[in-house]
Amino acid sequence: MPLFLSICCLVLISGFLYFFYLYPAAGLGPEQPISFSHRIHVGVKDIQCRFCHPNVGRSTFPGMPPVEKCLYCHRYVIPDHPEIRKEHQYFNSRTPIPWVKVNYLPEHVFFNHERHIKKEIECEACHGEVKTMDRLNKVTFRMGFCIECHREKKATLDCWLSCHN
Repeated sequence: MPLFLSICCLVLISGFLYFFYLYPAAGLGPEQPISFSHRIHVGVKDIQCRFCHPNVGRSTFPGMPPVEKCLYCHRYVIPDHPEIRKEHQYFNSRTPIPWVKVNYLPEHVFFNHERHIKKEIECEACHGEVKTMDRLNKVTFRMGFCIECHREKKATLDCWLSCHN
């Protein structure tokens, strides 16, 4: 009987620890050097994607915001928050924020955000409802995802004209 009680306690404690510590983080993307909430910035504050990702309309790479962009607002908005103090440390040391990559494409794929923006495809079509996410989920884009979208939108499926050039 004591062995049974020990096993039950162990299972209950393990279950508690899993649901309290691990389960909430399941599906979350990598932790960033500065905690950044898309839910607050995009959802609550209604800041457009292009404000922080300025190259998205004219480049294959959307661009990550430099610390100066963050401090454009945060010099005045909650400037003493611990995460905002980190921004100041990066700025004062002239060090770019080492953002951790969240979206992955195979190396042989050429993806052009500009083409998709010109066709008025919303960011959410590929990146999901970021306005509801504190931390972005890690996404590895696969060919099937793109082909399905291209079929729906009646876009070209020519491999060499689309993605592999």
